[in-house]
Amino acid sequence: MNHSRFIITILALITFACGAVPLWAEGSDRRTPVVKVVEMAGPAVVNINTEEVVPAMRNPFRDSRNPFFDQFFQQLFPRLNNNRRSLGSGVIIHPDGYILTNEHVVSRATRIKVTLIDKREFDAHLVGADIKSDLAVIKIDSEEHLPHVALGRSDDLMTGETVIAIGNPFGLRHTVTTGIISALHRSIQGDKKRVYRDFIQLDASINPGNSGGPLLNINGSLIGINTAIFQKAEGIGFAIPIDKAKRIVDDLIRYGKVRRGWLGVSVQDMSKEMLRFFHLDRVTGVVVVRVMKGSPGAKAGLKQGDVILSLENNEVSDKSDYSERVSTYPVGNTIRLKILRDGAKHSVSLKVSFLPVKLVEEYTKTWLGFNVSMIEKSSLRRYRLATDQGVVVTGVIPGSAGGKIGIQPGDVIRQVNQARIRNERDFKAAMVEAAGRDSVLLLVQRGQNGYYVTLEP
Repeated sequence: MNHSRFIITILALITFACGAVPLWAEGSDRRTPVVKVVEMAGPAVVNINTEEVVPAMRNPFRDSRNPFFDQFFQQLFPRLNNNRRSLGSGVIIHPDGYILTNEHVVSRATRIKVTLIDKREFDAHLVGADIKSDLAVIKIDSEEHLPHVALGRSDDLMTGETVIAIGNPFGLRHTVTTGIISALHRSIQGDKKRVYRDFIQLDASINPGNSGGPLLNINGSLIGINTAIFQKAEGIGFAIPIDKAKRIVDDLIRYGKVRRGWLGVSVQDMSKEMLRFFHLDRVTGVVVVRVMKGSPGAKAGLKQGDVILSLENNEVSDKSDYSERVSTYPVGNTIRLKILRDGAKHSVSLKVSFLPVKLVEEYTKTWLGFNVSMIEKSSLRRYRLATDQGVVVTGVIPGSAGGKIGIQPGDVIRQVNQARIRNERDFKAAMVEAAGRDSVLLLVQRGQNGYYVTLEP
């Protein structure tokens, strides 16, 4: 062996034996896939600081001639006279400054400030938010293009694969954590007993401040939006799948809200008693009980008695699960269903759309169980109405949703969800908007009294 090569070999063996890493091993070998992902995506992760004005408590001892009591009150209740601040994260998804985050990060905010990794600060404005999916889009304006991460996909995720979360937990900016996907399609119960469905579960903690930050795979693809909705979680986190976000981001940017559509299909839970009839070995799916003529469901060929087993290859467990999944598909989206009919499985596709105005009357009668008409002079006399604002109920179908809740002929509908009803045109527009929801809230006036009722079509 060459003398110099022998000496180098001996030195290398001694170095490794002592536990040291030789200088020539540094550099590229340490730039792991995780490091590369952080270098690539990190600049697109932002810190979100919001302010919410909290109504100050009024001083009951206020005396304009003696300010002593005002000073005493402010010292005693300092928090009730300050703005409330909160921290969160977001990820820039477009070079023009569009940022995707959680709805609960920016809800009720009167001011939104965004800080980039290079410490530049921007005032942001809310573009659109959706409380049902807990997603929101805000925007900052910059003279130059901003670093961004393109939306990836989450339909091919694997339990056990490595994931990377970047965010600002407890205000610690650009904190990176890694872990694996622990489970998919996870349902959890959040605040106010609300159930959140179809989450990615990971073994990296997601704490306050992480909410709204990106979840990335080992290739740097954006696969989810981290969310801290489960306060009792220890050592686990949850993220909204990016495929769910992709379906609604366009609506949030274009319209400021999600335009939830209508399928014209009514379903019920599968019961144990039905298993033998449908030749199933376990309770799964939902049973179609009604399909409205001219609806997307009818055009797709759905029939009464069909069993909807899955949406986009995701198994449907019950009616709530079905409704939750359908609600993530705005108007214009196509949903692929797998159904069971006469013992055979079939695939059908239907396109989500708005309820046509010409079908509002039939929808109201068939789904809600009553008829309405505009209030004319004859209606005022016939039903002894105290107002001509709204629409009057002229008939109720016994046993229908409206009939069971107690709606009667002569009742006046003054409000549908949040929309005030002044005439028949307002009612039709409100019903077009309401047709894609699980329930409809009505303000009903009977005589001098008004009361709210909730109908589930």
